[in-house]
Amino acid sequence: MDTAAPANGTTSALVLIEYQNDFTAPGGVQHDAVRAVMAHTDMMRHSRVLLDGARARGMTVLHAPITFAAGYPELPSEPYGILAGVVQSKAFRKNSWGAEIDATMAPTAGEIVIEGKRGLDCFATTNLGFILRQRGITRVALAGFLTNCCVGSTMRSAYERGYDVVTLTDCTATLSIEAQEAAVNGTFPMFSRPMTASAFLAEHDEGATA
Repeated sequence: MDTAAPANGTTSALVLIEYQNDFTAPGGVQHDAVRAVMAHTDMMRHSRVLLDGARARGMTVLHAPITFAAGYPELPSEPYGILAGVVQSKAFRKNSWGAEIDATMAPTAGEIVIEGKRGLDCFATTNLGFILRQRGITRVALAGFLTNCCVGSTMRSAYERGYDVVTLTDCTATLSIEAQEAAVNGTFPMFSRPMTASAFLAEHDEGATA
């Protein structure tokens, strides 16, 4: 795994959370649950612009899928809350089409797929923190699913660890427009700098030329 510092020295990293077929694609077992908010934010179009822009600027790009073995042995025998929904819908099963990263957002050479995500916070059971430290990252930008779940949990964790945290408001989606707006307008400003993908890329360019 490549953990060397980016060639152009940027200290920003883009973390793409659960851009997997079970969420993003028709036929994915969780797609219908998030489809309305994805359309509301035009999430996938903005996310592709974001990803292309991050790559062009030499940012560290990290993909953070969630996967479970058959039978979900990693979870309690009687899960509740959001993880109960994962089990009931049989989502994100390892080696399944649904668990694969969406082809339009898939990693390219040199990008890192975070290993071991089994819960909500991308830091909790993975090598994310190690990779960020090794690469000298100070700013973490978050995009993906669900706005008020895994994105929100990772946002809080990054904030507690002292990172400059950005949440990409038009590159996130959750189960309802009401929940999306509550997270973006209520919770995000408490633990991050909420901004659109285009604003984030523009701010990065301003910082690079300052």
